[in-house]
Amino acid sequence: MNSLMKIGCRTIQLAFRLAMPVLPYREPERLEHIAQVPEALEKAGIRSVLLVTDRPLREAGVTEPLETLLRERGIRCAVYDRTRPNPTVHNVEEAHALFCAEDCHALIAFGGGSSMDCAKAVGARAVYPRRHVNDMRGLLRVWRRLPLLIAIPTTAGTGSEVTITAVITDSERRHKYTMNNFTMIPQCAVLDPAVTCSLPPALTATTGMDALTHAVEAYIGNSTTRETRRLALKATALVFENVTAAYDDGDNLTARRNMLIAAHIAGIAFSKSYVGYIHAVAHSLGGQYNTPHGLANAVLMPYVLEAYGSSVHKKLYELGLAAGVVLRSDDERTGAEKFIAAIRDLNAKMGIPAKLPGIRKEDIPAMARHAHREANPLYPVPRLMDAPALERFYYDVMEEESGR
Repeated sequence: MNSLMKIGCRTIQLAFRLAMPVLPYREPERLEHIAQVPEALEKAGIRSVLLVTDRPLREAGVTEPLETLLRERGIRCAVYDRTRPNPTVHNVEEAHALFCAEDCHALIAFGGGSSMDCAKAVGARAVYPRRHVNDMRGLLRVWRRLPLLIAIPTTAGTGSEVTITAVITDSERRHKYTMNNFTMIPQCAVLDPAVTCSLPPALTATTGMDALTHAVEAYIGNSTTRETRRLALKATALVFENVTAAYDDGDNLTARRNMLIAAHIAGIAFSKSYVGYIHAVAHSLGGQYNTPHGLANAVLMPYVLEAYGSSVHKKLYELGLAAGVVLRSDDERTGAEKFIAAIRDLNAKMGIPAKLPGIRKEDIPAMARHAHREANPLYPVPRLMDAPALERFYYDVMEEESGR
């Protein structure tokens, strides 16, 4: 990256960092059980709601207890269950049409990050009925207050129940983009470990590593605060202490609850301190190949952290201490190397591969450009890279046969 571009990026990042104390960030009200949802709706005077979820979750009966609770309290509940793993513009428009047709006045996002992202975008469409979803991508495009949104995460990873972000895929352009504004933070978040027990081990693993990625990128960036550093360290400790226990025993409610808390507080941390190139590259892979976001983050994380080099040694050493994989007597470089090795070890223990299938060499320049446009100038990364520099990460995670 040339010097002028670097100066421009760092200037914009500094401006956001200085503005951080006065930005209108808020945290959602935390509920402990889905049984509290009808009361929250009644308190707001809501009698008709759209439940946004995905079909496998609904067919498995995970949403049925909530649907029953709502019926018993006389609250009409329309259901949109076609959300894709990487929600598309079509998903948002289809769900918004149902929201309007059923005269809904609130949204419940029930599922992983995809359902929450879709619901946030539906809320944005509800208050901007004449705008296309693509017109609201980027930063600070959605200023109007969204309808009441209650988020019920069934995965402990995305932290979407507390973030300002929705990630949407434009299928026609094979491009994944973010919508970011403080109005998109859900008003309520339900952290009920019982609804996460049906999550398969593989998804428990990748969503758990997604939470770790949020904590790590929030901590190593240049826009941290005392609060976000504290939350990131705590989230890192919780992931290392609980993710394999949740992976090995899906009914371990203590581990499940701790992972929900880890994802939640990591979400707060990265909402305020932002993410970095791991996310930008992962989003481009999701847009191009529909690669699950948590999987992409987990596979990319060690490679990107290594590429940052000495700029992150001290902070990775500190994260390693929190994770319990580094000794205080270690020097910073050794501690950083141990922490990166521990991430690779966690991935291996839970069956997460070191490479991703299906990446084509001819797609890499375009994906790198998408990642560059997403990350620069906003993401306060420890070391700036342009599109040509970002191409290395696709080659790092590409299976040999994929590029042939």
